[in-house]
Amino acid sequence: MDPIRIAIVGIGKIARDQHVPAIRGNSAFSLAATVSPHDAGLDGVPHHASLDDLLAQGPAVDAIALCTPPQVRYDLATQALKKGIHLFLEKPPGATLAEVEALKAQADKVGVSLFAAWHSRFAAGVAPARAWLAERRIDKVSIVWREDVRVWHPGQAWIWQPGGLGVFDPGINALSIVTHILPRPFFLKDATLVLPENRAAPIAADLAFRDTAGASIHMDLDWRQTGPQSWDIVVDTDAGTLKLSHGGAVLTLPSGTDHGEDVEYAGLYARFATLIRGGRSDVDTSPLRLVADAFLRGTRETTEAFHD
Repeated sequence: MDPIRIAIVGIGKIARDQHVPAIRGNSAFSLAATVSPHDAGLDGVPHHASLDDLLAQGPAVDAIALCTPPQVRYDLATQALKKGIHLFLEKPPGATLAEVEALKAQADKVGVSLFAAWHSRFAAGVAPARAWLAERRIDKVSIVWREDVRVWHPGQAWIWQPGGLGVFDPGINALSIVTHILPRPFFLKDATLVLPENRAAPIAADLAFRDTAGASIHMDLDWRQTGPQSWDIVVDTDAGTLKLSHGGAVLTLPSGTDHGEDVEYAGLYARFATLIRGGRSDVDTSPLRLVADAFLRGTRETTEAFHD
């Protein structure tokens, strides 16, 4: 089969660090173009300042990876879907649940593939963790996702604005893992969101969930961490404790620890190619739904102003 001609819309850090190497490392794809109004693009790859320009002037593309902030993604996605172009949505897949559901309906109508790409689900430890937990009784879950926003998101004003999710931008990665590995659904019971007085999105959050069998799930999110960073999920079961650390890359079971290879984005693009070849979509909104519930039900507390 001919390679799938793909364009990247939004050529920032995540696109350069993850998407470009993954696309170039997968023979199912060829990187046909990039789009950004703020960046010169990549050497040797056609570049346009807008999606309008790409669609009007070419080169022709079969698929687009949308790596823009979520607040502007819906209009771009709709524009591509009208042209019959397959879509890869960076996480979170949209600024609202309703937007994502609308995009799924549009993709189904025109017969193209839509992929809500939860990259952390492809971390090395996640699949074996899911398999191990499938046969266990879950007693308790603890999620600690603490990082320094100044290190990981410097100068990204959009992330503090409505639809940018604040600390849930990294926190949704944890939720994408937990919704995937736990054998039963879970739902929010209580939430406290901490917002800087000069920002519209939270810098920290404390959440309590419960699964359908009554097991408690506690989540601690904080963007004010200094020193060592924490991306850990601990699950207590009837057969001992499971721990996923380093964002899902390292799995520790009672039998020992496995340090896996970083294959997240390679896995995403392998999945996207399979979806396109099979004429299917993969749009799981459960992580975003839990975040929306936290904003809907959460108690808000104000803290001091945040400055980069």
